[in-house]
Amino acid sequence: MKKVKSPADLRKIKDEVRERMYSKEKIRVRVHMGTSGLASGAREIYDFLRLELEKRNIHASVISTGDMGYSHAEPTLEVTLPGKDPVVFGNVDKLKADDIIENYIKNGEYVDGILPANYRKIE
Repeated sequence: MKKVKSPADLRKIKDEVRERMYSKEKIRVRVHMGTSGLASGAREIYDFLRLELEKRNIHASVISTGDMGYSHAEPTLEVTLPGKDPVVFGNVDKLKADDIIENYIKNGEYVDGILPANYRKIE
């Protein structure tokens, strides 16, 4: 690991981390792991997604996040494909997670379980 010797070094590392996490060119999967998500099995879905995406050579970042307010539909995950708006899926189990990988992430085809957005982006 590099040693940070100056504020400029710290800014450079911060920019590199942000680029890896928020790159528009990368598939991003956020598994919501608030209290209700964890109680509903989000950790199992998180582990499954990381393993399966790696096995299938799909380059994606799988990130654990807090609750998004969909407690009634946990476990939930948000998938952002390059150049597209995020899509939130609810009541995700391993079977549905596999369906999301095969159909939505690989082919861009929507699958059952999409939740309506409870937020809007400000352009």
